[in-house]
Amino acid sequence: MPFSVKPLLLLGVLAAVPPSARALTPALECPGDTTIAIRQCAEASREHSENMLQRKLSEPEQQQWRTATQAACAAAYAPYAQGTIYPQLVVGCDDRLNRALLKEFKRMQEN
Repeated sequence: MPFSVKPLLLLGVLAAVPPSARALTPALECPGDTTIAIRQCAEASREHSENMLQRKLSEPEQQQWRTATQAACAAAYAPYAQGTIYPQLVVGCDDRLNRALLKEFKRMQEN
């Protein structure tokens, strides 16, 4: 991946997550200059948001949520399915949707 594209991808991923959702967890440090390193960081972030959701959802609800988010993200990024960046896009999408749901749980607790 050219060096100039990587910062843009990271900025795009971060910009897509609302500030209040980012505040739910500390930011992960994402060292690395390769697509693989960036993907590993995205996967770690998604795992963290999934772990947080496990505290909020029952097992059947978790499974329904995973199925729905995976289908929605796969559809959203279908045009990139043959590209090397596709897995990273889908993982980032899953994470952003998880964090959006966590934000809604937090919102409900504030009321």
